[in-house]
Amino acid sequence: MVPHLTTALSGALRELEKRILEAMPAIEHWLRSAWQEHATPLYTSVDLRNSGFKLAPVDTNLFPGGFNNLNPEFMPLCVQAMMSAIEKICPDARGALLIPENHTRNLYYLQNVAALAYILRQSGMNVRIGTLIPEIDSPTEIGLPNGESLLLEPVRRSGNRLGLEGFDPCIVLLNNDLSSGVPEILRNIEQSVLPPLHAGWATRRKSNHFSAYNEVAEEFSRLIGIDPWLINPYFETCFKVDFQERVGEECLASHVEGILDKTKKKYAEYGIKEAPFVIVKADAGTYGMGVMSVRNPDEVRGLNRKQRNKMAVIKEGMPVSHVLIQEGVHTFESINEAVAEPVVYMIDHFVVGGFYRVHTGRGTDENLNAPGMHFVPLAFETACSLPDYKANPDTIMNRFYAYGVVARLALLAASIELERTA
Repeated sequence: MVPHLTTALSGALRELEKRILEAMPAIEHWLRSAWQEHATPLYTSVDLRNSGFKLAPVDTNLFPGGFNNLNPEFMPLCVQAMMSAIEKICPDARGALLIPENHTRNLYYLQNVAALAYILRQSGMNVRIGTLIPEIDSPTEIGLPNGESLLLEPVRRSGNRLGLEGFDPCIVLLNNDLSSGVPEILRNIEQSVLPPLHAGWATRRKSNHFSAYNEVAEEFSRLIGIDPWLINPYFETCFKVDFQERVGEECLASHVEGILDKTKKKYAEYGIKEAPFVIVKADAGTYGMGVMSVRNPDEVRGLNRKQRNKMAVIKEGMPVSHVLIQEGVHTFESINEAVAEPVVYMIDHFVVGGFYRVHTGRGTDENLNAPGMHFVPLAFETACSLPDYKANPDTIMNRFYAYGVVARLALLAASIELERTA
């Protein structure tokens, strides 16, 4: 049931996977020690890119919205991981208030909410779904494409507690990334809020995450004896950027040129013939907004009006002023001749599955999180934690174990990031 994957492999990735497989006991011990020192986010998804010579995370989401795209056969893994997370965070918890995004028109997103609620219920929680949409002032049932329905209820605040009519939950679980800011109703409540409010895009910055990932990647690379570049994209940051007024263009162009130069040297070192590129994206936000591929510094100096409008705002119409300039990582995986990239999902510190984001209209050096994408949910034949070191490094189970390891490195970076920004 696993889709046929076409990956242009060169020696570098197979060698990386071989190192990871051989070092599995040391890696798992190292990660166990890390989880004792750092509290993990409740749930996380990591976008990976596999270029055949490099395997690296390019984005980490602390409010994942694709639980409906996971392989249903791995639902028991999700439930078991959620039980573990709840036991650590709030062992006496019985009721959970799940607050989703205000995407009532995006029915596929709401299927994700339904899947998440199912996981919580199967973990032994009494779950109800609250909404912050002002127009919903009474319980509202919404039909879903799969024939199920979802009941949204208006959130109420009483003193320092959030709840619903006749429902006083122990924990508040957010599946809302707070892009437009933290609503007053969520501030200073006495219940545990998961993920914490400072994990939202109102305060979170991708540059902080990748700064922490730099440290994690360096330590991990020393552990298994590899070049950190094989799992870590270069990046820089520009502040005080205004695309509409063409402010900050020289900062962007300078960093694009610098990253391209460093990447070219690495490509020459490894005998890579591909053309390097850079991804310019908003330092906050998700949904693939405010993202562009750049192959020459001059491309960010002469943006036309349409390009400036695209880069100037992100979700909820929030203006872009901080920009991340990141080494582009090709994705040479494809499904039915369409470009694909793996997305790995974790609850607590456990890999619980994933899927491939697929786009028929994008190239190997372009952002796939864009209109027209679709998902292939049967990406994982076995759990990411069951490699076979005797088999070829690029067999399915070993490929996915490598994915799980690199995704957990990004998870560890997210843990450190949240500790530093609390």
